[in-house]
Amino acid sequence: MAELSEKAGVPVATIKYYLREGLLPPGERTSPNQAKYDDGHVQRIKLIRALMDVGGLSLATVGEVLAAVDAGEASPHHVLGIAQQGITTSKQISDDGSKEWALATVQELADRRGWPCKDPDDLVVQALVGVLCTIREVGHGWYLDKLDAYADIADQTADLDLEGIAGVESLDRIIEIAVVETVLGDKLLSVLRRLAQQRASEAYFGQLAGDGE
Repeated sequence: MAELSEKAGVPVATIKYYLREGLLPPGERTSPNQAKYDDGHVQRIKLIRALMDVGGLSLATVGEVLAAVDAGEASPHHVLGIAQQGITTSKQISDDGSKEWALATVQELADRRGWPCKDPDDLVVQALVGVLCTIREVGHGWYLDKLDAYADIADQTADLDLEGIAGVESLDRIIEIAVVETVLGDKLLSVLRRLAQQRASEAYFGQLAGDGE
């Protein structure tokens, strides 16, 4: 276990905790007090750390993801869906009229683009509904005219994300890459957008200032 701790970069106490919680399969027993661990255990620990530390998933959700992986019957698409639900937060909407409008907007968008947004209780759908409602509440409904343009960017981003999984055979590794890319990718895009806005702001507002001279 000490060797596994060194390879995985986590304390022995953490490994024992994962074993107790059933997140990590037991090693091959070589003596009453020793067990043999392989590269699969190292990869599983990395997946757990990615789900919890990067993805922010709860212990229960991590257990669901790993159970689906270990069942051997779930597709990567199904397991990724479980993980995606775990890293998505949504806003509760009290205005039924606003919520109904937002759900209809999401469904129309999904129909146009062939997106699977059929379940209104899906956390990702609920998150988008919350954003749309907030945009309208603050009086910037005009922003929704750009929804399809932003959806185009989202499609391109998703394709770029999943390109990194091509050729990867380990389901553990696929889930780890997808979760890390989703969480860190959100942050990367956010920062890149701000840098691009600085460029656009200088060009746009600088041009306006020039027009006024």
